[in-house]
Amino acid sequence: MKISGAIDFNAPALNYARKDFPLLEADASVQKALETIRREGIGERVIYFYVGDERERLVGVVPTRRLLTAAPATRLREIMVPRVIALPAEATVFEACEFFVLYKFLAFPLVDAERRIVGIVDTDIFMESILESEERNEGVRDDFFEALGFHLAQVRGASPWRIFRYRFPWLLVTVAGGTVCALLAGFFEATLARSLIIAFFLIMVLGLNESVSAQSMSVTTQALRSVPVTWQWFKIAFQREIATALLLGLTCGTLVGIIVWIWRADRRSAFVIGGSIALSLVSACVIGLCVPSFLHRLKLDPKIAAGPVTLALADIFALVIYFTSAWVVLR
Repeated sequence: MKISGAIDFNAPALNYARKDFPLLEADASVQKALETIRREGIGERVIYFYVGDERERLVGVVPTRRLLTAAPATRLREIMVPRVIALPAEATVFEACEFFVLYKFLAFPLVDAERRIVGIVDTDIFMESILESEERNEGVRDDFFEALGFHLAQVRGASPWRIFRYRFPWLLVTVAGGTVCALLAGFFEATLARSLIIAFFLIMVLGLNESVSAQSMSVTTQALRSVPVTWQWFKIAFQREIATALLLGLTCGTLVGIIVWIWRADRRSAFVIGGSIALSLVSACVIGLCVPSFLHRLKLDPKIAAGPVTLALADIFALVIYFTSAWVVLR
């Protein structure tokens, strides 16, 4: 089924779903599955082959390549991917579009309360309307997702309540982080009272940490658009980020330490402030890498969620390092 004219984002996605799909049995062999596909057909377009149990509940998906290369006697349960991202049957077109942009899959099954497939919605449904093109090749895939994301941004702007529900939960992280920071400051109240210069540079410490963590987060979020999150990728990115963090931390820490020393002629305070900045910037870089990577791995949107979480954690770690260093050295 194809959409003619403008997309109705509030319509049920089920209205645009395909029903001509073969549901394969999890305990069936590859040979039997291929016979089922030949007998029932694959409709206009099938991208993924979904697998059901004896009650026809969705239990996995078999990539076409695995199906074609596996031995005929192999059971589908052995080669299927058990984790399937599915849309609820009552999902709207808008919610389906969000799934396409977030996960970048080419199709999603629609399932009912019993997790039985009631339809499949794929990119063909939206491709022509979004791109205004008859092309159907892999070269336009990224353009499609980018254009679809742009359309969703416009739709979100027309619904303040939807924006609120999408963004507010993550802002609670900032509220929680600010509360923890306030409690930390109260816990080290005596330390702040004994050395007023520590309080003078508190804003600078937090500002540097937030700036560095935001930079690292932005670089990571951009990289996640084009690479899968694997341990090998994370290892390489982590090593690169640690090296960058050490350079940033040592440079900024030394510079601020010299400023404190010249201004107040206080070596211990200069050491505490400069050293704390160096250590906290390393933690800020690591947090800026880890948070969006972890959220992306959990299939959450790092563009919205990573900012509040990253900044809150960076502030907490910075204050713990800063106040603890001051308490140990200046007491």
